[in-house]
Amino acid sequence: MATRESIHLGAGEPILLLHPFMMSSYVWSEVAPRLADTGRFEVFAPSMAGHNGGPRSRSLILDSSTLADHVERQLDEMGWDTAHVVGNSLGGWVAFELERRGRARTLTGIAPAGGWHRWSPVKYEIVGKFVAGLPVWVTARLLGERALRLPGVKAAATVPISATPRGVTEVQLQEILDDVTHCPAYYQLLIKALLMPGLMELTELSVPTHLVVCERDRVLPHPRFTKHFHKNIPEITKVTHLDGVGHIPMFEAPDRVTNLITEWVDAHMPPVRQVNPAG
Repeated sequence: MATRESIHLGAGEPILLLHPFMMSSYVWSEVAPRLADTGRFEVFAPSMAGHNGGPRSRSLILDSSTLADHVERQLDEMGWDTAHVVGNSLGGWVAFELERRGRARTLTGIAPAGGWHRWSPVKYEIVGKFVAGLPVWVTARLLGERALRLPGVKAAATVPISATPRGVTEVQLQEILDDVTHCPAYYQLLIKALLMPGLMELTELSVPTHLVVCERDRVLPHPRFTKHFHKNIPEITKVTHLDGVGHIPMFEAPDRVTNLITEWVDAHMPPVRQVNPAG
């Protein structure tokens, strides 16, 4: 398959969409056009460094700060000083990093990663989950799309993505497989995660923050992986619980995800200046 391209659509209020670990801009392929079709938003969904379509890192390790550096350079190239930042999982972690740098107008974390201290048990739990998936990753690298024909692979592949196997189509699974097998960040980020703490500056958040909890999330399940955010963010403006969806809800519930982003951004857009008619 062709190298994954960034998604850049629409005109209006800027919205930045950041994808999960091992995925790419493709996870927003259903949501980004829906946002742009409102006629009110300019939407940008890049593939982050070390992921399919993003630049490779020369380092043996990769962290959220490096990922944010790459995204920030793209924002500068587009002339976006700030944007409404939306991130899912690893993308949520990077979204919080961008907010710390003053690049966010609002922040939406959909099942965000990074909710742990250096020695938090949940950090080792999530690293362990991805390490346990190494045989599946190796099989996918070796067999490509043929891996999806092996017994039980489709069901297993959807566990970290959707609430049920029916939440992801055959075409989406093929695209996801392409992303997973073109992700050198797989080992780079896991090594860094073992060495470093997660999000430690949450108490300094200064923009409206929307935390989205996915009910059937088996990667970062609530409440273990949301406790850190509830405890440390001074005032979470809004918490939304999406029922019946897994860790990456954009595949199985694109309309619901679009609506929650639209409503949040609409509620925090600057007021339109009224022009007084000439008297």
